[in-house]
Amino acid sequence: MNYILFDGPSRNNLLPFTFTRPVADIRIGILTIREKWEAYLDYTTTTVTEDYLSEKYPMVEMEQNVMINASYCPNHELVAMIKDLQENQAIFKGEDVIAFFTTDSQEEVDFDAYEAIEYNEALLKVANTWDIFSKNGEAIQDDFDLITNGRQSEEIPEKTIVFNRANIFIEEGAKLPFCSLNAENGPIYIGKNAEIMEGSFIRGPFALCDHATVKMGAKIYGPTTIGPHSKVGGEVNNSVIFGYSNKGHDGFLGNSVIGEWCNLGADTNNSNLKNNYTEVRLWDYETEGFAKTGLQFCGLMMGDHSKCGINTMFNTGTVIGVSANIFGSGFPRNFVPSFSWGGSKGFTTYLTKKAFEVAEVVMSRREIEFTEQDSAILEHVFEETKKFRRE
Repeated sequence: MNYILFDGPSRNNLLPFTFTRPVADIRIGILTIREKWEAYLDYTTTTVTEDYLSEKYPMVEMEQNVMINASYCPNHELVAMIKDLQENQAIFKGEDVIAFFTTDSQEEVDFDAYEAIEYNEALLKVANTWDIFSKNGEAIQDDFDLITNGRQSEEIPEKTIVFNRANIFIEEGAKLPFCSLNAENGPIYIGKNAEIMEGSFIRGPFALCDHATVKMGAKIYGPTTIGPHSKVGGEVNNSVIFGYSNKGHDGFLGNSVIGEWCNLGADTNNSNLKNNYTEVRLWDYETEGFAKTGLQFCGLMMGDHSKCGINTMFNTGTVIGVSANIFGSGFPRNFVPSFSWGGSKGFTTYLTKKAFEVAEVVMSRREIEFTEQDSAILEHVFEETKKFRRE
């Protein structure tokens, strides 16, 4: 059977992160949503996404296909139901389509002609940007159980302070000398060739992905995920960093999501609680206004390739688009459009030529090529978000 992950109706609610990737490639827990599905299905998936992303994330369609809504994370029961699907059957949760078996091209689906199968159990769904951090604890536990099942952890160094050793898993090549790992409130996963430098304090649920680094003396409160090849220092609470991003110095990051290829300058801080303790509102790209989150704690949402200078301060519920560059004193406004250059005193347009030069240098440092596909995607984002930029 051929399995294809589709973006679904939540795609626009997950901007700015879905400007540069399909929903399936959002990281929550230890793995991306795609990696979770591929592990459960034991099958390589492809993607139905926006046209401008499809060259980098293509769809492979065969005569028989099972389409899966990428906003939903898998579990054993759901995967068993999906594998049992017959032609013209679909699994629903309420009005949401979770998965369907089709022999038609994906543009021609008429669900009135499908036999509906209801899924009534709880599922982890990523429907909004804030779900990525607020549901991260559940996702870490699910991924931890999946990844470590039947496997033996590497030995924990003798001088590392450990609470609830059975809830800690260390992959090959990881280094963690003289740090503190407290897994009493949730699991701790340390990926291949990752490093926790001495003097760091970690409380689970926590995931440090492959080749990522926690700098000396860091204080990290779960549920937090540090994606592959990222570097993190200072204080972090309940945040998700997708990968290849750096918060290398002191400063606070809380209840936040940081995309790929981002850099937070030394002593960058974000607020995650309003002074009057009221509900946090976040920029909504679809309504082009600020929408309620239902959350009291909500910090920073930063899209791919964005950067900020030293001593940057972000207010509660700030949304930064793709490839923005923020610097200077004072708080920038709560919504910074993609390709903006400036700070609290105002912004100008960050032209793609300059942005691409930086992206090429940053990615080459990790021996990854900034491709024509990457530049085409960012060019599209630049044009699509032009209406939000005010000179």
